[in-house]
Amino acid sequence: MSNNIRFVLLGTTHSGNIGAAARAMKTMGLTDLALVKPEDFPSSQATSRASGADDLLFNAEICKTMDEAIKKSKLVIGTTARKRHLDIPVINAREAAQILVKESQQHPVSLVFGKERYGMTNQEVERCHYLVRLPTVESFSSLNLAAAVQVLSYECRMAAMAYEPEQKLEQFSNEEMVNAEVMESFYQHYFNVMEKALYLRKEGHESLKTKIRIMYNRIRPKRHEIDILRGFLSKLDKKL
Repeated sequence: MSNNIRFVLLGTTHSGNIGAAARAMKTMGLTDLALVKPEDFPSSQATSRASGADDLLFNAEICKTMDEAIKKSKLVIGTTARKRHLDIPVINAREAAQILVKESQQHPVSLVFGKERYGMTNQEVERCHYLVRLPTVESFSSLNLAAAVQVLSYECRMAAMAYEPEQKLEQFSNEEMVNAEVMESFYQHYFNVMEKALYLRKEGHESLKTKIRIMYNRIRPKRHEIDILRGFLSKLDKKL
């Protein structure tokens, strides 16, 4: 299994779920865990539930924001248990695992899990290229966080075992793709220039920002394309 696959847990409220998630990951050969503002960690309960996956807990990166956790990733997939009114492709766990494994051969990727109570916020979802949704029954769709991690870990394991090294990913050249940190810097530059041009108010227009993020996430611009756009924005900024 590639070390480029990162599992990100957002704002986990129950420390036992962190330990159980670490155990689920380790049994399937996954080792990169990031925790964003966990409410109770480090924790003896997390260590107990990890049942031998203490190394994942010890090496887990503790982050203040999702942006910090995914900044090196060139592909981000979020998890959702409910339908979203956002134009982001929704795929199943098997498809998500195949994409994660393939792209992880060339660059870092992230799979993000939201809070136990309400999942990922719309703002967090906007950072994702895809959303993965497990086909639970509508009458009882609630799935424990650690259980969801186990399902996705298993699918990643199966995808990795089936992966053929000779498969080429020329469209995902490591030199061309940009990571989440570069994209976030681009978005902030884009929005600042829009505000200076009086096309975007500093307060409001959040729906427009969302649409712009989703549009560029769908396109997945390459490094030279981002450089062209940033150059244009800098020139326009000076003119303004």
